[in-house]
Amino acid sequence: MTSDQENIFEDAMERYKSGVPIDELIKDFQVITTSSPNNSAGWTCLAWLQLLCDEYEDALRSARIAVKLNAQDPQARINLSLALLETKSKGVRDHIDVVKRILFAAPDFKIDLKESVEDGLTRKPDWKALQKIKDWLDF
Repeated sequence: MTSDQENIFEDAMERYKSGVPIDELIKDFQVITTSSPNNSAGWTCLAWLQLLCDEYEDALRSARIAVKLNAQDPQARINLSLALLETKSKGVRDHIDVVKRILFAAPDFKIDLKESVEDGLTRKPDWKALQKIKDWLDF
């Protein structure tokens, strides 16, 4: 990723944190993933935003790309698990097991993941699939 692309990514992340409407941010992350298709973080963020907007099929596609690009990213795997649950697809357990193994090996990730889950439940309080994942991961 070039420094311009990094700046666009960081700006989009700051806008997310400041509460900019999700549909505006989806467009930003679509630009990021188009201009930098091997940026796993961009795909992970795009999938998360699509999940928040109930765009489950799109989120499934984005999350699969994110996991393919970085199989050790627990957030990408959580997003993929959410998309699988929301589309009633198979394979959720495998991804949750990988997340558990990653958290066992690198417990520092747990803080960020817990914050992400809480953010998701704040933005979408009745998100049953995310609540399931939270319970499965003992957050």
